[in-house]
Amino acid sequence: VSEGRGVLTKLIVYDALGREVQTLVNENLSPGTYEVDFDGSNLPSSVYYYKLEVSDHSNPLRVTETKRMVLIK
Repeated sequence: VSEGRGVLTKLIVYDALGREVQTLVNENLSPGTYEVDFDGSNLPSSVYYYKLEVSDHSNPLRVTETKRMVLIK
């Protein structure tokens, strides 16, 4: 991605059944480092998954990474 041009970035949290729980990011972001807070206070203790998806409008390449997290209260 060239400097100054953003890419569509999505960060979504899913429950263990694959249902979307919360969208944390869904916007065009420029290259850099970002932090996002996740408030799980209204969710039960369980295993959740978060998926980071980055796609460039001018290129059909889409990068997706999914990781597991455990919420313990």
